[in-house]
Amino acid sequence: MARILQLDEAIAELVHDGDTVALEGFTHLIPVAAGHEIIRQRRKDLTLVRMTPDIVYDQLIGAGCARKLIFSWGGNPGVGSLHRFRDAIQNSWPVPLEIEEHSHAGMANRYAAGASGLPFAVLRGYAGTDLPAQTDTIKMIECPFTGERLAAVPAINPDVGIIHAQQADRAGNVQMWGITGVQKETVLASKRSLVTVEEIVDELTPRPGAVVLPQWVITAVAEVPGGAAPSYAQGYYERNNAYYQQWDPIGRDREKFEDWLATEVLSTERSAR
Repeated sequence: MARILQLDEAIAELVHDGDTVALEGFTHLIPVAAGHEIIRQRRKDLTLVRMTPDIVYDQLIGAGCARKLIFSWGGNPGVGSLHRFRDAIQNSWPVPLEIEEHSHAGMANRYAAGASGLPFAVLRGYAGTDLPAQTDTIKMIECPFTGERLAAVPAINPDVGIIHAQQADRAGNVQMWGITGVQKETVLASKRSLVTVEEIVDELTPRPGAVVLPQWVITAVAEVPGGAAPSYAQGYYERNNAYYQQWDPIGRDREKFEDWLATEVLSTERSAR
């Protein structure tokens, strides 16, 4: 059953050095505040998983939290590269970073397999690409019924799955709406889970197309207003496009990044009410 915790308490309890951690959110509802709290608590040796790592993963990598990244695309959306990510790959700064690259379809199927309790997923993908030659977790197999050649990828079962949503009720049931990506699968596939929410309400109002995660599949919920910024939370606030543009010169320069880290993350406290 989900427990209502403050953000700092939840990260301290759920995220440990060496864990495999997935922070998922697609376009909006990205759990940025949770990522910053992981940095603040100086977690290290993490295997970070995300379909589309963007600036919060750049920040986690630059802070030295990660030893490996499992992903399908990485960049500062609409701007360009993730320069802390590039520096870790090219120069091992601040620590070496191992990568495991997949396609979007491969990652989505890996989460679905993990959520379903299956050991692997099968898909028509990767044909004509060199990813199977570069990534050990892609294997080509033959369908035992048709003889078709298919790709198999192992399930993802993170130690901790973290997502952001709009609302939870006081019992810990969560509701999200808009583009929901693989957030549901992330929670269901993970050994432990944290959902940060914009607000805790007395009762969830049904919404067309919403996803409801019941309390019994969630470990902890933390109320963190603005917890997805600078991404957006549909119905609450818009995307801060200027922030993404401003991140580029910060991320390019180690000294500017370290100044940003000291003043904007390590010197601040951001806990749920």
